[in-house]
Amino acid sequence: MNTVTAEEPANESRRFIPDLQLSRFSGLYLWAGIVLIFAIWIPGSFLTGTTAKSIASNQSITAIAALAALIPLACGCFDLSVAQLVGTSAIVASSLMSKSGVSPELAIAITLLFGLGVGVVNSIVVAWVGVDSIVGTLGMSSVLLAMSGLLTKYQFVGPLPSSFKSIVAGNVLGVPTIFVYMLIVAVVVWYLLEHTPLGRRVFATGASEDAARLAGVRTARYKTGSFLVAGLLASIAGLLLAAKIGQVGPTVGPEYLLPAFAACFLGTTQFKPGRFNVPGTLLALFLLATGVTGLQLAGGELWITDLFNGVALILAVSASILGARMRSRRQRRAAASA
Repeated sequence: MNTVTAEEPANESRRFIPDLQLSRFSGLYLWAGIVLIFAIWIPGSFLTGTTAKSIASNQSITAIAALAALIPLACGCFDLSVAQLVGTSAIVASSLMSKSGVSPELAIAITLLFGLGVGVVNSIVVAWVGVDSIVGTLGMSSVLLAMSGLLTKYQFVGPLPSSFKSIVAGNVLGVPTIFVYMLIVAVVVWYLLEHTPLGRRVFATGASEDAARLAGVRTARYKTGSFLVAGLLASIAGLLLAAKIGQVGPTVGPEYLLPAFAACFLGTTQFKPGRFNVPGTLLALFLLATGVTGLQLAGGELWITDLFNGVALILAVSASILGARMRSRRQRRAAASA
């Protein structure tokens, strides 16, 4: 017979309270604070449905780029080519439709294969040849930038067919369609990373490749998979970008690099400290976007976006490193006292 004591509710309470601790959910509180500040400062322009939809729509492509960067990071690698791949994929799709007369369906298929192809090359260079991921993917980014110039001749490419642009047009239950696409991608990535053996092996590889290999994980295979998925997601983001703007310029892409990585690293301080995770990444991204949008609506200069994202990236990486040190110290103290 089980006896319920007065201590059990207290124990349940103690187990619940840590789930609300500041260290895991500070981003939510900070986001609420930012919204409150701008709601008081510029209520007429900030507290509107138009502003909310604008943030949701404008950040959806950046969010998918961040998810593309997240998967190699979880596997212990950097993919610095994802941002440029977003731009080059948009250019590939636009060139196929506007210059070659290819149907939107075929252009989409070719662009997705192109993204996978870039992922294959990255995986060969990094996972199999052994080139450092920063060096290898930075080189790929430069190659993609050159390809963008070659395809566009440094001119805008477009206009694109209405049937293609319609894939991101309108709203679904009042929510921008492109935001819905982003949510679908995010849910799929979250499920794969958090609720499948594949995700556990990806995190094991990222935590300690040598230990994972000794445990029987084929780390090179999971690194390869992470670059393939990153390439696929970046090409999806490129397709959505092309459909959204209708004509693509030769320099599009690099502007997604800083906010994507800032969101990934800032996300490691949220929900699951010390671990790259989808909810934390999305929270960080929209927190930063809300701050930038508020400053712009308040009359901030155009350069405020780059400044905000650059500072955020520095602070996010610093917070991630300091958090890892603090957790390591707590673990050592716990082991010493055991």
